[in-house]
Amino acid sequence: MQQLENTLDLYLRQKAPALPTNIKELIVSFAPWISIIMIVLGVPALLAVIGISAYVAPWAYWAGAKIGLMYYVSIASLAVTLLLRGLALPGLFARTKSGWKMLYYSIFVDLVYSLLSYLIVGGLIEALVSLYFLFQVREYYK
Repeated sequence: MQQLENTLDLYLRQKAPALPTNIKELIVSFAPWISIIMIVLGVPALLAVIGISAYVAPWAYWAGAKIGLMYYVSIASLAVTLLLRGLALPGLFARTKSGWKMLYYSIFVDLVYSLLSYLIVGGLIEALVSLYFLFQVREYYK
C-alpha cells in the first residue's frame, strides 16, 4: 500500500498541476466540516435503507423478489466509508497524517464498491479527482 501511495504522490502531487496555496489552505480548513456533513447525511441514509429493507423484505420475498449480494455489499461499503470518515475527523481537525490516511482509505473503499457495481468509468473518475485533491493537500498533514 505504501508503494501505491508513493506512486500516486508522484503523479497526483509532483507531476500534476499544483493548486494555488490559498486553495490548498481552504481545502484543509473545510475538509473536517465537509466530512461531518457527509457523515450527517450518510448515517440516516444507512439507517433508513436498513430499516426499510427489514420492513419490506418479508413481503418482497413472499412476492418472489430476492435481495442479491450487491445489496449487502453496498450497505457494508457505505458503513465502512462512514466509519473511516468518522475516524478521520479528529485527525483532520488536528491536521495529522492519520486523518489524511483515513480519508485515503475511504476513497479506496468507494472505488472498490464502484468497480464491483460495474460503475467503472464513474468510479475511476471520482477516485482520481478525490485523490488529486487529497494528495495536493498531503503536505499539510503531519
